[in-house]
Amino acid sequence: MPYVIGIVLSVSVALFARWVGFDRDRAFYPTVPMVIASCCVLFGAMSESVHTVILESAAMTVFVIAGVAGFSAWIVVAALAGHGIFDALHGRLVENSGVLVRWPAFCLAYDLGAAGSLAWLIKRQLRGNMGGQFRPW
Repeated sequence: MPYVIGIVLSVSVALFARWVGFDRDRAFYPTVPMVIASCCVLFGAMSESVHTVILESAAMTVFVIAGVAGFSAWIVVAALAGHGIFDALHGRLVENSGVLVRWPAFCLAYDLGAAGSLAWLIKRQLRGNMGGQFRPW
């Protein structure tokens, strides 16, 4: 169930952002991997382990850098997919007792759904089928 919810939610967010025009701002999609990665730091804080917060912050830094570099849209797609892979391996890489049991599955699905949605929007834009409304890059 967390996989279904993650995918449905990520696609819904992408469609909503498109509908209301959030995706017209070129900072919208690069911000997404930064915000997603910050959740793991929050879970580290919930675990009350300074060591975990430091490890999660180091991992978040990678996704912040990708977000900043993400004014190239495909870097953001790679960052979102990369965070999904990170979620799949998270329990093996970082011991974080603050992470909710179903969070890795949900976040993996959300990240991959968001990466797929953005890749679809980019490809559609490149084909010229968007009517000029989606131009964050």
